[in-house]
Amino acid sequence: MTALPTTPTAPLRVALAMRPAHLATMLLDDTATRRLAAVAEVHPQVLEDFDSPAARAVLAETDVLLTGWGAAALTDPLDVVAPRLRAVVHTGGNVLGLLPESARHRDLVLTHARSANGRPVAEYAAAMILLAGKQTLPFARLYAQRRRHIDREETYPDAGNNGRAVGIVGASTIGRLTIELLRSADLDVVVYDPYLTEDDAAGLGVRRAELDELMETCSVVSIHAPDVPETRHMIGARQLKLLADGGTLINTARGALVDTDALVAELSTGRIDAVLDVTDPEPLPADHPLWELPNALLTPHVAGSMGNELCRLGETAVTEIERIAAGQPPLHPERWPDAGA
Repeated sequence: MTALPTTPTAPLRVALAMRPAHLATMLLDDTATRRLAAVAEVHPQVLEDFDSPAARAVLAETDVLLTGWGAAALTDPLDVVAPRLRAVVHTGGNVLGLLPESARHRDLVLTHARSANGRPVAEYAAAMILLAGKQTLPFARLYAQRRRHIDREETYPDAGNNGRAVGIVGASTIGRLTIELLRSADLDVVVYDPYLTEDDAAGLGVRRAELDELMETCSVVSIHAPDVPETRHMIGARQLKLLADGGTLINTARGALVDTDALVAELSTGRIDAVLDVTDPEPLPADHPLWELPNALLTPHVAGSMGNELCRLGETAVTEIERIAAGQPPLHPERWPDAGA
């Protein structure tokens, strides 16, 4: 629910909850800290758990809980442990996972930072898409092997991004941000998403296609679908075999969307490349074959916000708290399933 109680005359009491605690200093730079202090009393202790008596004492006096990655979940009834709580402002994507089911019956403001966190993921995906179109990975491998001049046109005559068909699996928030970033390139962007309408596709400037058609016609495929039971292993052996020789699969979503065994089998032929920021499991066992395959580029879940990008999440959270203090609705509300609009 996003209805706001009457704004109290006393300043909001805000507590920060995340693990490790030093994440707070990366989320809230000096500017964000000053903005927050102007509208709220911020408790100096960052809560890494809710079990200790000290943490319980802070929670009992908290109006707004500002949460980050690694935050402990609240498992006890909020009426007991957090009777004053009016809002949970999360700097990640899934705030509902931090709350007990009984919290759906509280008049709480819940917010997320999915759009802010999605920006660097989309940037990573767009960069890898363009690099894949230039055949960067196979070029780099060949250059390291030969260590001399390579005739680009003779070796990879089809390299380049002019008119290349690029597949986006999932018109999610990040999928749409990726499409937006690719707009200035001369690409033919094709999207598979069972919920994408023709009008939506036209608005995005993309073509709709079924998954198998997308895999067969696009030489670069980037995955942006949600991790739900229906999408587990949606990219399996059949889909991977449809990807053209020299094609590239990019996954910045969740590892479970791809059948890892099928991917290893296809990569082992040397026919395609893969860029994987996520795997299943994550991390992979030290002896997993993906580590050794030269046509698989693995990165340790770095596409999301990191380093100086974290302050963007903090700015989003502070803006939400400023709006709560002013009695305004949040910009990025989260709702319980079946809670309605």
